[in-house]
Amino acid sequence: MADRYATRGDLVLVLNCGSSSIKFALFDAGERPLRRQAVWNGKVQGIGRDPTTFGETGVAPQPVTLDAQQPYHAALTLIREKIVARLGTRRLAAVAHRVVHGGSRYSQPVRLDAQVLADLRSYVPLAPLHQPFALEAVAALLDSRPDLPQVACFDTAFHHTLPRVEQMLPLSQAAWQRGLRRYGFHGLSYDYIAGVLGERYGDAARGKVVVAHLGSGASLCALQDLKSVATTMGFSALDGLMMGTRCGALDPGAVLYLMEIERLSLAEVGHLLYHESGLLGVSGVSADPPALFALEDADGETGDNVRAALALYVRRIVREIGALAAVLGGLDLLVFTAGIGEHSTEIRARVCRDLAFLGLELDTTANAAQAAVISTAASRVRVLVEPTNEEWVAATQALAVLETPASSPG
Repeated sequence: MADRYATRGDLVLVLNCGSSSIKFALFDAGERPLRRQAVWNGKVQGIGRDPTTFGETGVAPQPVTLDAQQPYHAALTLIREKIVARLGTRRLAAVAHRVVHGGSRYSQPVRLDAQVLADLRSYVPLAPLHQPFALEAVAALLDSRPDLPQVACFDTAFHHTLPRVEQMLPLSQAAWQRGLRRYGFHGLSYDYIAGVLGERYGDAARGKVVVAHLGSGASLCALQDLKSVATTMGFSALDGLMMGTRCGALDPGAVLYLMEIERLSLAEVGHLLYHESGLLGVSGVSADPPALFALEDADGETGDNVRAALALYVRRIVREIGALAAVLGGLDLLVFTAGIGEHSTEIRARVCRDLAFLGLELDTTANAAQAAVISTAASRVRVLVEPTNEEWVAATQALAVLETPASSPG
């Protein structure tokens, strides 16, 4: 067995970079098993917008001012300054990055260097809301701290257990060889949930399970024996469920129509599908379910559009859960996670209402109380709410990479 890379008191930093936010968490890298609760965490939110805020453990978000010309770089600098001040005499042992897309080449976490960084940049078009920003952080640290080990932890990696039939797109074999296939995403979240389900529910969790990762981005994953066997996101993070601002699955003919008949450019179509669709696009008001619920009873066009957006959002979730249940041959567990899945009692209630045909029966009191189990004792499908912890998974994976003999420094 390899020696531990870090000793007690050393810290591993996890960076989770999106287009307008950077989440970070510090874990005590010397603890085994690694404690699931971060020593300290926080985020910069609203990068490039007003207001931009910085929040941390135990402190409410406060407005911050970033360089208007390079706001993302300035946000990284701010986080670095905060972390340096927080470290004191402790050593930063490594940095783990959530990287959304590993393509067909990277199916396991990997130590980052200039060559790996160049490879990962080729996947930017497949995850434009996340990939470039994570790689900007990697590049900045490679330049300023080449001595500091960095590890990429991929959202696509968990789905490498997908059978070939679930990976294939109905395109030519030549397209498959070029890497056009269904990869799946939100893998760090599903990895964590699979581990927790195994610990808490034992053999009951090894049956037919659907996990609903519902946040600003959203997907479903079907698990069998706690491994991914089907998922709703495919080649890119646009596929599958309707999301906050992303369209989800869409007839490709509609894209051709937008470009050929309405004469939208490639860039305009990309912006529409990623930033102006989903809940925001249909409602015309907001991408945030709580804001939409507040307007659901409004009169006139606003109320009509909000009700239509919420109805379509729930319908797409229900339809895809039904599809995954068909692939699994039934359903034993349904698990809600991520921001909306963990906190929106109303979304959970509406989804479960429309899945009653599966023998699913919601315990409304437990759901309102945000209980861990929200189905009744009589329900044929057990329904759970489990908070996810992508940062802990990334920290654990990074330390495992650095502690293998081939990856140890020296």
